Amino acid sequence: MGGIGSGRHWHWGAKNTTSDYRSIDARRWAREGFLTPGRRFSWQWSIEGKKVASIDVLAEHGCVRLIYRSRDHGDEWESLDYPVRLLSQPCHYGGHRYWFACPARGCGRRVAKLYGGRIFACRHCHQLAYPSQRETTFQRNQRRADKIRERLGWLNDPDLMEGTKPKGMHWRTYYRLVAELEHWEEMSNKSLLRYLGRLAVNLKAT
Repeated sequence: MGGIGSGRHWHWGAKNTTSDYRSIDARRWAREGFLTPGRRFSWQWSIEGKKVASIDVLAEHGCVRLIYRSRDHGDEWESLDYPVRLLSQPCHYGGHRYWFACPARGCGRRVAKLYGGRIFACRHCHQLAYPSQRETTFQRNQRRADKIRERLGWLNDPDLMEGTKPKGMHWRTYYRLVAELEHWEEMSNKSLLRYLGRLAVNLKAT
């Protein structure tokens, strides 16, 4: 069923990030056994438990076929059915690692993920950045601090008193994480002050 390209057209020069697009991952499909030739399955995306889009996938020898409908900004639905070539690479300890060959015309890059506009293509063809590339320095530093807070169990529970060591965590690990957290929060505060200072200068200049 459709919706895969709804609101997302193949638009060069877009300044979106990879998190703005639905994606498919060859590594995940391989781990779950979906790339066995002859296997047919449906892949779907959900928001808060509600399905918002899906595609049908048929695994064949050396490729997968993507079958879905797409439309842009209320246009007529378009039925799409095309192959995406699979590339494999032997692993040192046995088995294979799988990749997609980007199906966009003139590309063919070996990539783990494809992102869905009208067609699924690599982030280079969609001109997508990673979310971290759109962050300011203080946002990047704060994100690092938040990851440590999450690991310590301090992020999502405002009533939890900081300084509580997670059960099962070694004290050495705990002290190291606390030191790293203090470092990145200090860096975030400093970079935020610099950012606000530059912003104030720019406002005066205008």
